[in-house]
Amino acid sequence: MTDSFSTITRNGLWNNNPALVQLLGLCPLLAVSGTVVNALGLGLATLAVLMGSNLAVSLIRHYVSDAVRLPAFVMIIASLVTCAEMLMRAFTYELYQILGIFIPLIVTNCAILGRADGFARKNRPPAALLDGLMMGLGFAAVLVLLGAVRELIGQGTLFANMHLLFGEAAHGWVWRPLDDYPNFLFAVLPPGAFVITGLLIALKNAIDQGMAARRASEPLVRGSKRVRVTGKIN
Repeated sequence: MTDSFSTITRNGLWNNNPALVQLLGLCPLLAVSGTVVNALGLGLATLAVLMGSNLAVSLIRHYVSDAVRLPAFVMIIASLVTCAEMLMRAFTYELYQILGIFIPLIVTNCAILGRADGFARKNRPPAALLDGLMMGLGFAAVLVLLGAVRELIGQGTLFANMHLLFGEAAHGWVWRPLDDYPNFLFAVLPPGAFVITGLLIALKNAIDQGMAARRASEPLVRGSKRVRVTGKIN
């Protein structure tokens, strides 16, 4: 049975977030999120592939047998990744060079194949497309947040080199809160990404536990029921 749109939205953005809950796609999450522009570029590419693969898988779900469904899904994902790679080469070539092998590696992202096999092949196209959108947004949001924290702590800047994604007009978007900031190399390297990701996961768990505790402490209000009595009472 198809989940409601609100449930799909909550699962993608928070309850079942691919990066913070499912812990899928951690290789690009940790390797590419050194700056906001790198994280945003990879996040948008992953979002587009996830939406396209979910929609395609849902459309062909009645015509693909179980014997070949996984190879078929991988072929669909690989085709969409190739399209994303060609578009980045054409319009954001410098950013494509920086991201390097991690654009083709979107094919092996378990979050994409997992949603195709676990959700899209069981649901109709509108729900599958929304699931791809919300899962992609949830993954991209964590990527950008991690990139912002690492860039700010590691380099003392925010939104640097955004012209690689948005063109020459984005040259002035960089923000430097401190002058002569001493670079903190640990935050830029993969070990720093592990630590910051762990802190983000711990923060989400703390928020979830706090919300659960508040719900448990709320008094249970029971509504009165009217009892209808028919017949004669002796």
